[in-house]
Amino acid sequence: MSLFRKTALLALSLVATTQALAQQLPVPPSLAAKSWLLLEMGSNQMLTAEKPDERLEPASLTKLMTAYLTFAAIHKSTIGLTQPLPVSEKAWRTGGSKMFIKVDTQVPVEDLIKGMIVQSGNDACVTLAEGIAGSEENFAQMMNREAQRLGMKSSSFRNSTGLPDTQHYTTARDLSLLASALIRDFPEEYKKYYSMKEFTYNGITQPNRNRLLFIDPTVDGVKTGHTEAAGYCLISSALRDKRRLLSVVLGTNSDSARASESQKLLNWGYISYDAVTVYAKDQAVASLRVWKGASSEVKAGFANDLAIAVPKGYADKVKSDFVAEPRLIAPIEVGQKLGMLKVTVDGKIYGEYPVNALENVPLGNIFTRIIDTIRLWFN
Repeated sequence: MSLFRKTALLALSLVATTQALAQQLPVPPSLAAKSWLLLEMGSNQMLTAEKPDERLEPASLTKLMTAYLTFAAIHKSTIGLTQPLPVSEKAWRTGGSKMFIKVDTQVPVEDLIKGMIVQSGNDACVTLAEGIAGSEENFAQMMNREAQRLGMKSSSFRNSTGLPDTQHYTTARDLSLLASALIRDFPEEYKKYYSMKEFTYNGITQPNRNRLLFIDPTVDGVKTGHTEAAGYCLISSALRDKRRLLSVVLGTNSDSARASESQKLLNWGYISYDAVTVYAKDQAVASLRVWKGASSEVKAGFANDLAIAVPKGYADKVKSDFVAEPRLIAPIEVGQKLGMLKVTVDGKIYGEYPVNALENVPLGNIFTRIIDTIRLWFN
């Protein structure tokens, strides 16, 4: 199981672990939407949600997966930013929103990326899909494989655009996993493209449909979507004081409503919760005795910051207690579980987190192993 998926599964369990704090939890807002979710990205903690597992049409939110696979292809050198891709008749004829590329021309990948993200161009998506996978059908298979890898258990992709299809669906929870992965795995691309307010191609300037980019300077993405069946949807992310929240709002009744409801959700998260870093990345929670190893100690900690969100005013009531695994015997590998950290807030259990080895400890020489074997007999 990948590290990202482990983190995602841990995140999904955090709602249950916070039930002990139910009386202290802030009252979440009610939104005029079919489904919504608010995620604290530092801890992958779901602060509030309504019908997060209801299957809905994603409309152009689908383009987050198309973008994710495009960025992955660039990093793997499958395609290049300046590489021109041919525009097929299928891409040119694709309905819905367009960046207005012309059939039988070639368009640089970077322009297609901007057309996909800023202008929500369906023609750009099909061109990228065909350039990466040979056909949109092959690309859809890639989308579904990637969805499974990311832990998106309730999603099915049939195209690169989000145009209606009865077998094309996802959930707010799955979309939060996808958007989080895009921001974490491709931070430079996210920063460069998703905050763009407009893009001009073929003499046509189109604004980004994400209204929050124009009214909230802390919002730097992510993507809008709309079809008659899906309603007006928006995934938005804001960064305030180094703290990132991600909101998923699906099925509102207007362009303005998806913006106002998303803004309401983000503001509630920042006002109602504090983020607390329990341990920083690679900070040693403890140095533990290792038997029969080339080193007699190993540092235990977290590969990423262990940060949690707590109700406003409870930051100074966060405590932690580490319980180590008994008798650690070499070899020890980086990432190996060495114990558990129990976190409490105001004396109530908040969650338990595996603490792992931050370094390798290979087997020691034969003399070390013999001596430690004897010492273990007497312990």
